[in-house]
Amino acid sequence: MADVENTIIIGSGPAGYAAALYTARANLRPLVIEGFAWGGLLQQTTDVENYPGFPEGIMGPELMQQMRAQAERFGAQLETDQAERVQLADEPGGIHRVWVGDTEHRARTVILAMGAEHKRLGIPGESELGGRGVSYCATCDAAFFRDAPTLIVGGGDSAMEEAIFLSKFSSKVALVHRRNEFRASKIMLDRARERENIELLTPYAVQELHAGENGALCRARLRNTEDGSERDLQISGAFIAIGHEPQSTLVRGQVELDDNGYVVTEGRSTRTNRPGVFAAGDLVDHTYRQAITAAGSGCQAALDAEWYIRDTPQVPVPEGMPMGDPVTEQWAPAAQSEPQQA
Repeated sequence: MADVENTIIIGSGPAGYAAALYTARANLRPLVIEGFAWGGLLQQTTDVENYPGFPEGIMGPELMQQMRAQAERFGAQLETDQAERVQLADEPGGIHRVWVGDTEHRARTVILAMGAEHKRLGIPGESELGGRGVSYCATCDAAFFRDAPTLIVGGGDSAMEEAIFLSKFSSKVALVHRRNEFRASKIMLDRARERENIELLTPYAVQELHAGENGALCRARLRNTEDGSERDLQISGAFIAIGHEPQSTLVRGQVELDDNGYVVTEGRSTRTNRPGVFAAGDLVDHTYRQAITAAGSGCQAALDAEWYIRDTPQVPVPEGMPMGDPVTEQWAPAAQSEPQQA
């Protein structure tokens, strides 16, 4: 079956490219279906200062271009198109099918790395001011707003955590929520209330975001959701913390998902409930959601896929693939212990 790929990787953020790099270096020649918006959320990010190895920081698009080029250098096949449909095998050694338009690709393993998208407010100014004051990650961008007034939109634990982190940098943080009651746990809400420079603004919704003369964010228009009154807030940064949407629609009904749509994996591995199908990055991770954690899980998915190919009797081992540590058998059937003598 010469036309069957060893590995197909769907997605092209840090998880997808890290998986591509590792499987390529294992001589698996992975096919990476990048999508049209290759590079993921980092393509929408300006300065990245918390990715190891870049002491002066690096622009998000440049980082993704370097990851992409590195994977390609070692033999990854890149297809800048959209995976539209999959048919995943349910038996060990089965062949998985992925369609790009009318073209069918077949593979012995599939790594899912479609990521997650930030939920957006959908208000005027939000898209236009992305990277110029509007952010979706305080952990990533808080340091850019040192001693500046900011706001965070949200009412859950994530919003509280973002507000507390941001308060270490900003002169003042307005935490805006459309209801009087928060979804956050009591302990997280109490921690936010203890910070002197965090102000809880309820029940308000952000209506518009406005730029100043320099083109950067300078003002937010808020509306009281009970009496309809409006007020303006002078800010330099707006952080949207209303959740994420994992891009798991492609595999819904075939791979196990949790209640929020994230792909479920087994234990600390990247294995899904389908043999030979692995998942990595923000498609799985609803806790950390950092470029480095996504890249790390992409590495894990590549190794899991490599071990599956090596240890599954129904799968022929590709020529030139390193055999690795023979005592590390992730997928081989467990040896049957001999019955003890009475």
